[in-house]
Amino acid sequence: MRAQFVMSEIGVGLRRNLTMTFAVIISVALSLALFGGSLLMRDQVSKMKGYWYDKVNVTIYLCNKNDAEDSGRAAAGSEASGAAGTGAGVCSRGAVTGEQKQQIEGELKKLQIVESVRYESADEAYKHYKEQYGHTALASTITPDQMQESFRVKLKDPEQYKVITSAFAGRAGVHSVQDQRSYLDNLFRMLNYLNYAALGIMLIMLVVALLLIVNTVRVSAFSRRRETGIMRLVGASSFYIQVPFIMEAAFAGLIGAVLACGMLGAGQYFVIDHGAALRDKMELINFIGWDSVLTKLPLVLVIGVLMPSLAAFIALRKYLKV
Repeated sequence: MRAQFVMSEIGVGLRRNLTMTFAVIISVALSLALFGGSLLMRDQVSKMKGYWYDKVNVTIYLCNKNDAEDSGRAAAGSEASGAAGTGAGVCSRGAVTGEQKQQIEGELKKLQIVESVRYESADEAYKHYKEQYGHTALASTITPDQMQESFRVKLKDPEQYKVITSAFAGRAGVHSVQDQRSYLDNLFRMLNYLNYAALGIMLIMLVVALLLIVNTVRVSAFSRRRETGIMRLVGASSFYIQVPFIMEAAFAGLIGAVLACGMLGAGQYFVIDHGAALRDKMELINFIGWDSVLTKLPLVLVIGVLMPSLAAFIALRKYLKV
């Protein structure tokens, strides 16, 4: 098979269906850009999970005098209403004592799942609160004695936080046990929903691209039915006749895939690294790097070539009959 003949046929087909070829290229580019973006979003979520889950703590908040007084008033109110004990607060047995703190800390350090335990006093908690919320109006009404002492527990496996909760929640001197993962889970759940939405749009665009490819091949086969008929009469094989059509679709898909790769690279460069520079403005987020982007580009290129080629091959079996 002469390469010159194949290339000339590809050029003829692309020129005859220029507008439809352009539509195919744009559709393929958008669908593959969304596909690559969804893969990068998944990498970003995984990287953020690994980064933040490694830093989260399980916090055991201890009862202070204010908590004990509030619990006492709640218990008295319950007794007055005739429902003795039902309204008693978690700190109804009084503020945490030094002995209780030592006991809690000792038990925490004995647990094999615990990597480290750090005690935070009420004064330290007040200092951290002022650093974070000192600009708000509420901060002026908070005093150090209102802050709770706490133990910040770092786990070897953050998934096992329920062990700490079941062991220490509700015991004397403990106000509450809080797992910081719950806040992050809501964020990651939202990011996953956005990723699913991108995948849904990608599938819609992919269907549109496939329909355009099939229609383009159909029109191209119809416009060259005389040439293909002559080729069949002189003994050309089906594969020889179909190759120019498949190559046209593959060439259009390749251009679309290159554009998609350009979009992904531009997004990384202008949105993450430069331009908007989210990496510098949002230092708390551990963004993916160019290594993640570059590993997705070959997959985008391969799909960009194979998808139109396969669609063209299937379409030719139906429409290219002589």
